[in-house]
Amino acid sequence: MRCPYCGNDDTQVKDSRPTEDSGAIRRRRVCIACGGRFTTFERVQLRELTVVKKSGRKVPFDREKLTRSINTALRKRSVDPERVERMISGIVRQLESLGEVEITSDQIGEYVMEGLKSLDNVAFVRFASVYKNFSAANDFRAFLAELDADATPSLPEDE
Repeated sequence: MRCPYCGNDDTQVKDSRPTEDSGAIRRRRVCIACGGRFTTFERVQLRELTVVKKSGRKVPFDREKLTRSINTALRKRSVDPERVERMISGIVRQLESLGEVEITSDQIGEYVMEGLKSLDNVAFVRFASVYKNFSAANDFRAFLAELDADATPSLPEDE
């Protein structure tokens, strides 16, 4: 594993343990050259996924890009990082279990929306504003009204 500080290829594993959800191995490493310490994660990858963008362009699935977009939505929100990592791992597992090599960016967006809705409402609305391409304040109002309508339990009718 290449050292992120000095670029040396000679690093040593000091500690390995499974993550909380047992979906990865967390390894603490030290660089032999500069002494820098860093953490890596080793995950099982069932298949190479390709993302089909709205434009039709195809790009390899990038877990780090997914993580960055979710963390952008969660910026300055007090959400436990372990819960975020479990959500991301769950999304990746759902995508891999679809049985398809090609997935659409819309599928990924829907899974992220679903995950954020149960994780943090503010992050959910933030992500939705980008994903659904809100262009005016009324878009937010309509979206929030729809959320309120979904959250309000319907009362049983009198018989």
